[in-house]
Amino acid sequence: MSQLTTITLYGIKSCSTMKKAFGKLDEIGVSYEFHDYKKQGIDKESVQRWVDSLGLDKVLNKRGTTWRKLSDEQKAKAEGDESAAIQIMLENTSMIKRPIIEGKYQKQKVLLCGFDEAEFESVFGIASS
Repeated sequence: MSQLTTITLYGIKSCSTMKKAFGKLDEIGVSYEFHDYKKQGIDKESVQRWVDSLGLDKVLNKRGTTWRKLSDEQKAKAEGDESAAIQIMLENTSMIKRPIIEGKYQKQKVLLCGFDEAEFESVFGIASS
């Protein structure tokens, strides 16, 4: 199976949503590499690719404390200017919604954002019970 699987799980290790994602992938037997963008950082090309594919509203985490700490001016700029939003996410990686799962699984391209158990089971071919 592993030769068909090249999945990278992006996020922050201590995040409770990440713990759910780790647990679910382990439970259904999906191997992955973990990229902690709090420790390892993230490149602009990856964030741009995610925003292009999923949309800014999906990738930009507006629920966290980091977003709430931004000034109204910064929030307005992020909401009105995609490149400004990407720059803010690069500077404050906790503003990238977690997890981001990207790669190939059984020859299919995968790009998921956020943890949705049913979506994980659907994408990775596990029937819900």
